[in-house]
Amino acid sequence: MNSPTPVEASKQALFMSNYLDTLCLVERLHRLLLDVIKDEFERLDIFDINAVQGLLLFNIGENEVSAGELKSRGYYQGSNVSYNLKKLVDIGYMHHQRCRIDRRAVRVGLTQRGQNIRDIIARLFARHAQGLIEGNTLEAQSVMDISHILKRVERFWKDQIRYIY
Repeated sequence: MNSPTPVEASKQALFMSNYLDTLCLVERLHRLLLDVIKDEFERLDIFDINAVQGLLLFNIGENEVSAGELKSRGYYQGSNVSYNLKKLVDIGYMHHQRCRIDRRAVRVGLTQRGQNIRDIIARLFARHAQGLIEGNTLEAQSVMDISHILKRVERFWKDQIRYIY
């Protein structure tokens, strides 16, 4: 195989640098998202749940899901999903019931109290979306482009994991 030309090597190095910057940015954005949710909870004097638990409630929404489904979605890396679900049930934000088909499986859903938290986060995200539009920070097409690109990266990473074995 031929060695890359200096121009090609420079382009590869620039791509690699930008790729690594993007990876760091995605990680920082997730942490900032949790900080934004935490900040909103503090502003509203909500101290009995944390931002990860709030995000869990938001993502569950109107659905009833199993802990396994939430884990497989992979939204909560670095947190113990089972612990957070148990805590949310214990403090009344979620309910749980055994699956009728597979009695070993447990399905969870939001109580009214959990729905209230979900609504708080939904309003927070709506305010932020409005602020991004009004401040000319992002346009609808830009958000669509970002989403499309990140989904392509997600698909690429999933394919890499799938074909390792």
